[in-house]
Amino acid sequence: MRVLVVYCHPVPDSFCAAIREAALEALVARGWEPRLIDLYAEKFNPVMCCAERRAYNDRAPEDPALAAHLDHLRWAEAMLFIYPTWWYGLPAMLKGWLDRVWAKDVAFALDGEDAKITPLMTHVRKLGVITTCGAARWWSFVIGQPGRKTLLRGIRALCAWRCSTFYLAHYRMDTSTPESRAAFIRRVKRKLERF
Repeated sequence: MRVLVVYCHPVPDSFCAAIREAALEALVARGWEPRLIDLYAEKFNPVMCCAERRAYNDRAPEDPALAAHLDHLRWAEAMLFIYPTWWYGLPAMLKGWLDRVWAKDVAFALDGEDAKITPLMTHVRKLGVITTCGAARWWSFVIGQPGRKTLLRGIRALCAWRCSTFYLAHYRMDTSTPESRAAFIRRVKRKLERF
C-alpha cells in the first residue's frame, strides 16, 4: 500500500521527528511504500494569495510549487499525519497545506448551481493521525479536539466511503518523561502494524 506521510514540525530533533522515524520504519517493515512530505524541511508556503483564493472555486491550483503535492495526493492509497497539536488544533503550516493542496478538482469537485461537493480522494482507504498534545486528554475532549475533527471528519469525508481511521495522541507532552515517550513510540509501532 502506498502511504503518504505528511509531517509538520519545525524542530529537526523533536519528539515528533522520533515518531516520524518510527512510523516510517514500521511502514517499511510491513512492506508498504511510504512517501514523506516534510513541510518545514521543504519550506512549504502555507499562505494562500489573493489570486489563488479568487480562483479556488473555479479550478485546481496552478501554482507550480504545488504540483508535486498534488501528485502525492493522487499517488496515495493511505495517509498518515504526524504533527504537534498547538492550541488544540493543527499547526498553521499544516492547515495552510490543507487549504492550498486539498483543493477543487484535486480533492473534491463542485457540481451544479448548488455547488454540491463530490469527493475525489476515494482512492485513499486509510487515514491516520499521530500527534503530541500539551493538554491532558480530558481537557482536550472538553475543548472538542478541533484538529482531530478537521482530519478525521472533514478530510475523511473526501476519501473512500469506508475509509478506516485512527488517532493516537501523546497527551501532557509538556510534562512527558523518557518512559512515557518510549511507551508512546511502542504504541505507534503496534498501531501501524495493524493499520
